[in-house]
Amino acid sequence: MMNFVLGAVAGALIVGIAAIAGARNPDIQQRLGLFPATPMTLMAAPPRAEPACPPPVAAAPTIGTQEMLFNRRRFWSVAP
Repeated sequence: MMNFVLGAVAGALIVGIAAIAGARNPDIQQRLGLFPATPMTLMAAPPRAEPACPPPVAAAPTIGTQEMLFNRRRFWSVAP
């Protein structure tokens, strides 16, 4: 009896999965009448409004150089 129940459940799962997979196929959808045979065209998207960006900020003057950071004299003159 348990074999019959397990077989019935397994068969029902297989049939359900096959039915869902079949219903997702466009040819079968057309035969079942789930959507019209003529392809539907999508509406054009409305034009996107460009955001108003503020003008770019002028670059700030640089304070210091790389030579200030990696100066040999700076590394060797360690004050107590």
